[in-house]
Amino acid sequence: MGQEEQAGHAESDTRLGAAVAQAQDGDETAFMVVYRIVQPRLLGYLRGLVGQDAQVVASEAWHEIARDLDRFQGDDADFRGWSAAIARHRALDHLRRSRGRSTVTALEPEMAEIPSSHSTCDQVLASLSTDHVLTLIRGLPRDQAEAVLLRVVVGLDGPAAARVLGKRPRAVRAAAYQGLRRLARQLAVRQV
Repeated sequence: MGQEEQAGHAESDTRLGAAVAQAQDGDETAFMVVYRIVQPRLLGYLRGLVGQDAQVVASEAWHEIARDLDRFQGDDADFRGWSAAIARHRALDHLRRSRGRSTVTALEPEMAEIPSSHSTCDQVLASLSTDHVLTLIRGLPRDQAEAVLLRVVVGLDGPAAARVLGKRPRAVRAAAYQGLRRLARQLAVRQV
């Protein structure tokens, strides 16, 4: 990730923290700012979990986020993790209701440039379309797929992703690393 991109994400995170605090005080405009900042990554994560039903699950998640916002405590990174955990629970409920029936769909265009500090990830994502990336990620073992989605698409660090998944940070980092390596190997085989 370049310095300009990192600066843009830092500004977005600062705006997110301030907007969350204002939204907790009842500012509807601030809640819209929170939604605009968090929704693209959250939707990308959900598309990786439930495919074409991501919008429906995201709506359920945002309903719960809005309902429980006054009980949230933490900073912008905590909010991203908290909202991802809510979205994950709604996705798992949805998958149980639909008995795992889902299909992969395209990510929003802005999700094509998924930020990450992982060079392996950058190489894989730079070489593939987002449709293809989701198909490959969904083909990973579930723990690796979720770790990659949380770390790369949602942008959570290891400890935050671990809290969402109910695992230790080391296990999540290992799963993400293994998943990214598997994706890199798949890419290498396809390019030969």
